[in-house]
Amino acid sequence: MKIVILGAGQVGASVAEALASEVNDVTVVDQSGPCLAQLADRLDVRTVTGNAALPSVLKSAGIEDAEMLVAVTQSDQTNLVACKIARHLFNVPTRIARLRGADFLTSEALLADDMFSVSHAMCPERDVTDYICRLVEFPEALQVLEFGNGQATLVCVRAYEGGLLVGKEIQSMREHLPRGVDARIVAIFREHQPVDPTGRTVIEAGDEVFLLAATPNIRLVLGELRRIQQPVKRIMIAGGGNIGARVAAALEKDYEVKVIECDARRAETIATRFRDTLVLCGEATDENVLAQENIDEMDMFLALTNDDEDNIMAASLAKRLGCTRVLALINRRAYADMVQGGPIDIGISPAQISIGALLAFVRHGDVARVHSLRRGAAEALELIVHGDRNNSKVVGRRIDELPVIKGAHIGAILRKGAPREILQDNMAVTVSGDEVIIPHHDTVIEADDHVVVFCTRKTQIPQVERLFQVSAGFF
Repeated sequence: MKIVILGAGQVGASVAEALASEVNDVTVVDQSGPCLAQLADRLDVRTVTGNAALPSVLKSAGIEDAEMLVAVTQSDQTNLVACKIARHLFNVPTRIARLRGADFLTSEALLADDMFSVSHAMCPERDVTDYICRLVEFPEALQVLEFGNGQATLVCVRAYEGGLLVGKEIQSMREHLPRGVDARIVAIFREHQPVDPTGRTVIEAGDEVFLLAATPNIRLVLGELRRIQQPVKRIMIAGGGNIGARVAAALEKDYEVKVIECDARRAETIATRFRDTLVLCGEATDENVLAQENIDEMDMFLALTNDDEDNIMAASLAKRLGCTRVLALINRRAYADMVQGGPIDIGISPAQISIGALLAFVRHGDVARVHSLRRGAAEALELIVHGDRNNSKVVGRRIDELPVIKGAHIGAILRKGAPREILQDNMAVTVSGDEVIIPHHDTVIEADDHVVVFCTRKTQIPQVERLFQVSAGFF
C-alpha cells in the first residue's frame, strides 16, 4: 500500500515504523530536515521536507497515487486542511487525521466529505487516557483491551508463585470456573519469547499470560492466575500536561486524585478545571515531595510527564517509597522493554496504544479492530466474516477444519443475536441476544461473526488475512 504520513514527531515516527515494517511504500513529510534525516537513517521510508498543508508539497510526496494519507502533525488545522486537499484534489481513498480539539472530535459534520473529508479521526491523548483508566480498574493487569464494543475483554497478567494455575496444565482451569463460564488463554510470553498455548501447556511463575473472556466474567477468571488486588482508591499523578490532566479529569469522580506539576503556571491553570482533584506544584522526582504527600499510602502512582527519564525516575522512586503499584509513560520503546517488570510495574508506549485504530485500515479484509500487543511484537485482530461456504475459507466450517497457522489462535467469536425477553423481578426485560463464544474444535463459524484472532508474531498476519478474505465471486 502507498501511504503518505504527515509529521515526523513521536506519533508520526511510530506510525512510519509500524507501516514500513510491513512492506508498505511509505513517504514521510515534515518541516524539520533533521527529524526526517534521523527517520530515514533507521527506516526504509522516503522523506519530503515542507509544509504538509501545501498541495505542491503533497504532490512531491506522491499523493496523486497514494492509497492512504495519515496526517499526524502537531496542528489540527494542518491535518484537516491536508485531508481536504487529499480528498478533493487528489481523490485519496482513506484519510486519517490526528485531532486534539474537542470541537473537531465531537462534530461528525465537520469531518464529513463535504467539509474536511476525514475518514477517521484519531486522538492519541484520548486513547492513552482510556487505556490508563482501564489499567486503574484492573490494577493487577499489564494490558486491558476490549473487543466487540466491550463484549469481550483481554487482560494480560503476570502469573505469580502460588497462583491456582501455576505449575499446572491450562486445561485444568476449567475445573475452577463456575458452570457456564468459559475463558481462553490465547497467548503466553515466557522470558520475552512466545509460547504457543495448548491444553497441555504448563504455566510457570513469571509468565505473561493473555486471558480472554466475556467482559462480565473477566474478574472471576482472573482469580485463577493472580491474587486479585484491592480496588484502587488513592492515585497520585506526576505531570499535569495534556495526558496527565486528561487522566485526572477522567478519574476524579471515582477516585481520590493528586497531581504533581513542576510548572507553577500550568499547575494553577489545570487546578481550575477540576472539582475534586488536588493539584500541587513540585518535582515528582523529589523524594521529599513524595514523602510529604504520603506516597506510601497511594494505591497507584502514574508518571505521565513528557520526559521519559523523569517518568522512570519518579515511578522508581514512588515504588521504593512504598506505593503499591506504579506506571510510567515511556515513548522510547527500548526504555519500556527495559524497565517493565523491574521497579516499574507497567511501562506504556503512547504510540503503540493509538496505532491499533490506524492498522485496522491497513489490514486486508474487513477488520473491525486491531490491538498491538507487547509493544508491537504481537497483534490481536477482530475480523468480520463474510460470504458463504462457496466463497469463504472459514464460513460454515468447524475450527478443526481450518488450516493451522502456527502461532495464530482464534480466541473468541462474537455473534450477533436477536434481542430476547427475560424475567427480572417479575418484570419482562429485553436484553441483547449477542453471544461471546469461546470456541472449541467443533465450533462452526457463521457469516457476520466477529472472530478474534491472536498472532504471537506479526509475520503470521498475512496468512490470517488471506484465510479470512472472500473470493472474487463474492462481489
